[in-house]
Amino acid sequence: MAHQGLTAAHVAEKCHLDRRTVRGVLNGSNRPHTRTLHKLAKGLGVSADEFFLPPSRLLHRQFDRHTNPAVDEAVAKHPELFDGWTEGDFDELYSRVGTGGGLTVEGALEAARWMNRKRELHEKLDVLLESGLRELVAGLVELGCRGVCERGTGSAAQH
Repeated sequence: MAHQGLTAAHVAEKCHLDRRTVRGVLNGSNRPHTRTLHKLAKGLGVSADEFFLPPSRLLHRQFDRHTNPAVDEAVAKHPELFDGWTEGDFDELYSRVGTGGGLTVEGALEAARWMNRKRELHEKLDVLLESGLRELVAGLVELGCRGVCERGTGSAAQH
């Protein structure tokens, strides 16, 4: 809000939320639901994880933007891959490295495609976890995580 110079009323309007909800989140009297956090993030053009990071961590992300020029080239070549991206999405992409050093343009494009797919999956998972299938979905996720943890494979670093 401060970065964009927004009031609580502006945030409510941009994020399609009730003003009381936004004021409650700001003053700490309202613990927001996942859907509310996603609406806030989307409306403000940031990643939801930024709500949980100390400001000093956000400053470190800026360093990566200045040291990974392949991302800029990838964005220029394929802007359609980056429609709807937030600053946090770009920060995540800029922070990646390739085998043996900096990220290549092809590596940036591959990472962007995976990040888009991952976002789609997260949105679908959020819907399922709010539905009557939540216990089934939660069980499947927990089962999958146990399998990955036991084998030590499937880490995010592979993507």
